[in-house]
Amino acid sequence: MTTQSLIWQRTQRVVFSVPVQASLLVSLCALILWTLYFSTYPPVHNTLHETRHQTLGVACH
Repeated sequence: MTTQSLIWQRTQRVVFSVPVQASLLVSLCALILWTLYFSTYPPVHNTLHETRHQTLGVACH
C-alpha cells in the first residue's frame, strides 16, 4: 500500500467514528438552533418569538 492510501484509511477511520459523528451532529444542531433563535428575519423571528423567551429567558427587544 502506498502512503497516500494509508493516510486515507486513517482519515476515514477517524471521520466515520461514532464520537466524531456525534460531535458533528450536536454542533450542527446547535448552529441551527442558534441561527433560528437569534434571527432578525421577521417571519422566523415572529414564529419563534415566544419559544425564545420561554426557553432562553432572554428578551429580544
